[in-house]
Amino acid sequence: MADIALLGVPYDGSSSHLRGAARAPAMIRRELARVAEFSNLFTESGLDLEGPGALRDAGDLPVEDPEQTRGAIERGVSDILLAGERPLLLGGDHSITYPALRGVHGVLGQVDVLHLDAHPDLYPEFQGDRFSHACPFARALEAGLVSRLVQVGIRAATPPQLQVAERHGVEMLPMRDWGKPAGYFFDRPLYISLDLDVLDPAFAPGVAHPEPGGLSVREVIALLQRVHGKVVAADLVEYNPDADRDGQTATVCVKLLKELAGLLAAE
Repeated sequence: MADIALLGVPYDGSSSHLRGAARAPAMIRRELARVAEFSNLFTESGLDLEGPGALRDAGDLPVEDPEQTRGAIERGVSDILLAGERPLLLGGDHSITYPALRGVHGVLGQVDVLHLDAHPDLYPEFQGDRFSHACPFARALEAGLVSRLVQVGIRAATPPQLQVAERHGVEMLPMRDWGKPAGYFFDRPLYISLDLDVLDPAFAPGVAHPEPGGLSVREVIALLQRVHGKVVAADLVEYNPDADRDGQTATVCVKLLKELAGLLAAE
């Protein structure tokens, strides 16, 4: 079983609408502690995340200006991998994924990416910012960090993003084509990026960009349970506590965190 390092990135400086995602790591940890006290930290596959070496909290990265933050994320991820652990990042906005992929690439080379989101996040730039949370996968593809990008749950794609997707051969599964998930098979080491707004807002209201018509919590879990490949890193991003209702989305975050951790722990 691989060891997992939980790494907080309390950064929302590249958000284009509502700030608040910087407070997500603290809120998720608080809910994780509550669940551990009153329930348990077993995954649905039977892994006890409170077992020896299963889940280590690596604390939060320092967040300063955007460029320094990107550098800290890249170094933090690479240090965890070099120590023989697998990073699970708690965002923060989705801009953290690009430097995280840079950190993974520096240690492991190109990886496949499974991206769950309402939005493709493939803008060449957004509101004048090339490193916006609307752009991480455009940057990663341009930099050659990703061998294969599979996007699931998309329902807010725009022509500029579709052009980038076509140019780079992105495999996009829009919600209008959604059915019972088949298996997802990956040959290279796999990075999973899970944006909370892949879920329908009925299940996860605590996001900055709610997009109706999304997946249920059960459907996301079923999808994760059909992933076949070696998961080496993952992130859980775009939870916004300021938009949440009675901690509903925090509870969903912990459930998904547990299932992501179960995938990361598998050899």
